[in-house]
Amino acid sequence: MAYELPPLPYPQDALAPHIDARTMDFHYGKHHAAYVANLNKALEGHPAIAAKPIEQVLREIGTVPAQIRQAVINHGGGHYHHTFFWRIMGPKKGGQPKGPVADEITKAFGSFDAFKDQFTRAAMGRFGSGWAWLCIGPEGKLHICDTLNQDSPVSNGHTPLLTVDVWEHAYYLQYQNRRADWVAAWWDLVNWDAVADLYAAAKK
Repeated sequence: MAYELPPLPYPQDALAPHIDARTMDFHYGKHHAAYVANLNKALEGHPAIAAKPIEQVLREIGTVPAQIRQAVINHGGGHYHHTFFWRIMGPKKGGQPKGPVADEITKAFGSFDAFKDQFTRAAMGRFGSGWAWLCIGPEGKLHICDTLNQDSPVSNGHTPLLTVDVWEHAYYLQYQNRRADWVAAWWDLVNWDAVADLYAAAKK
């Protein structure tokens, strides 16, 4: 199989109480695993595509054959987004960013609190399933956006720095329909060191 479910950066219960072990078991072990399996299935007979890193595939989505393109968007996006999502969280994290990425957030949004409010509104305003993102746009500036289902900002030339999953499977077992409670809890998991590393890499 070309793509594999990557190991989590921490034990499945490490993000409790904000994400409990049961939610992580379903979210990572079943939903993310299914995206990987279905991506591999979609790419059967297309070894040249399957040999590429999934981010590259999504950045070059227009070159994927039309008959499998939507499946690759759906399942490749699901695989890439979840891998990214696990990376930008961690136990005993949260707080505020420091260094160049913090300065850039203040420059783009006026203050960290203003950024946090705008990002939360994007997460809450995404109707149905999807994601909210902090990205560096093609012009090199920070911006917030939200995407539907597994549509990926990288397919439009954006470089993600931060994301929150607002599909119901990300929170329903623990928070039921209380998306606002989930997003509020998620802020306490943000690994700003990982975000800073992503920002530094993007600026090289």
